[in-house]
Amino acid sequence: MKINITKKHLTGAAIGFISPVVFLPIVLFILSLINHYPFSFFWDQFVEYSEYSSKYISLALISNLLWFYIFLNKEEYQISRGIIFAMFCFIPYMVYVNLLS
Repeated sequence: MKINITKKHLTGAAIGFISPVVFLPIVLFILSLINHYPFSFFWDQFVEYSEYSSKYISLALISNLLWFYIFLNKEEYQISRGIIFAMFCFIPYMVYVNLLS
């Protein structure tokens, strides 16, 4: 079985990796507004405690669903596959933090 990786797959993977990085501060800001804590409190939790960072990253990964459905509706299946691949790349970190540490 031959695996063909195209530029569209790589574009989707780039979107899948960059999107959580961009949306993570937004998620933390929304949490700070809802819970009436300063943004720095949630940022320090993210940086210092791995059990919180796992939860915050998983919340930021929800942004990839938006991109996934946008490209799925445009019938850009290769980009959608790249986004799913990028989401799967976060799984080993989540498993390590939640089960092994």
